[in-house]
Amino acid sequence: MKKNVLVFPCGTEVGLEIGRSLQYSTHFNIYGGSSIDDHGRFAYKNYIGNIPYVYDQSFISRLNDIIEEYSIDYIYPAHDDVVLVLAREANQQRLRCCVVTSPYDTCEIARSKRRTYETLRQKVATPKLYGGISEASYPAFVKPDKGQGSRGAYLVEDETEAAFYMKKYSDQLIMEYLPGREYTVDCFTDRNGKLLYSEGRERIRTSGGISVNSEFIDNPRIYGISKIINENLAFRGPWFFQLKENADGELALLEIASRIAGTMGLSRSKGVNLPLLGLFDAMDYDVEVTKNSYHIRTDRALQARYSHNIQYQHVYIDLDDLLILENKVNPTVVSFVYQCINQNKKVHLLSKHKQDIHSTLASHRLQNMFDEIIVISDDKEKCDYIAEQDAIFVDDSFEERRKVSKKLGIPVFDAHMIEALMEKF
Repeated sequence: MKKNVLVFPCGTEVGLEIGRSLQYSTHFNIYGGSSIDDHGRFAYKNYIGNIPYVYDQSFISRLNDIIEEYSIDYIYPAHDDVVLVLAREANQQRLRCCVVTSPYDTCEIARSKRRTYETLRQKVATPKLYGGISEASYPAFVKPDKGQGSRGAYLVEDETEAAFYMKKYSDQLIMEYLPGREYTVDCFTDRNGKLLYSEGRERIRTSGGISVNSEFIDNPRIYGISKIINENLAFRGPWFFQLKENADGELALLEIASRIAGTMGLSRSKGVNLPLLGLFDAMDYDVEVTKNSYHIRTDRALQARYSHNIQYQHVYIDLDDLLILENKVNPTVVSFVYQCINQNKKVHLLSKHKQDIHSTLASHRLQNMFDEIIVISDDKEKCDYIAEQDAIFVDDSFEERRKVSKKLGIPVFDAHMIEALMEKF
């Protein structure tokens, strides 16, 4: 029987990566939860909104209500504050399901850069923390003690700039500026404390503190640092840390997080599905890591997802220049057709194809996809062959779409519009 997993908050880049990692699993059903009306509503098919904020007094009791109502077996925290709150022993005793996270002491240290440096500075290189503005060497870096991404982080050139940003936030640290390349290291530690996976990737380009262009690097020093951190903090499941080169090219530890990273999809693309491994480890299964050896690089941009109120049970779809474009099958259109088949919607092929349509479908391996195949001559109108009102029409021809829309008043689509109809996680 499948286990039910609640990802919270599901609209963060972390929550979206967990969704992508688990969406095809045969072992888990995924639910997305959020306190605000964020992108999770568009990405998760099973979406639960209006959950109290993590520091609200009613948060745990409301979470238990959700756990009971949806038979949730596991919660995957997708934000640093949520990790910390749910990792508390008192909260874990109250919750009626398992939280996929490291022990609270580790989460608490990882949440604070100051505590991270104090814990590990004798073991690994860390940035120098200045006691105050006047003690700093400039340029310096100002960032929150408890923060994520690049929020509240500023490169300051002098004492005036430093004073401005130090006053702007209450928990700012002023530290040594590290000018070199930056890396994220994806890690996994099993329930026995064994470090099963450590892979460093360069943060080539970032946006809003998120690595949007990244590739793996082969650097033995990184694995050594991973082992040291793992030996000094008790992790369980997926975690990561960030490194940056100082002026001498030495790697210094920037921060640690006991959760999934938003760009862990790069590890997943090599066969290491860290969110999935974390769930199996939480179930006390023995897991192992096998990765592919090819080189791969990721580049990310905004991805659009849609919600709509279109109700339809029939799809009338064209063949030439739509399903087959330049003598090649359009994979996006095929994905949509099979989505309709999975949803028990009827798919009608409506075409003015001039050759033998069955031979054409067979040559492109598209036979047996359709509930009905309708071939008409050029002098006929497609709008005359659509019988149902709960139908949509997909055709590359503007004129055909115009006629169908005008006569029948049903939604009409071109191939570039199909992404709006694709289902959620």
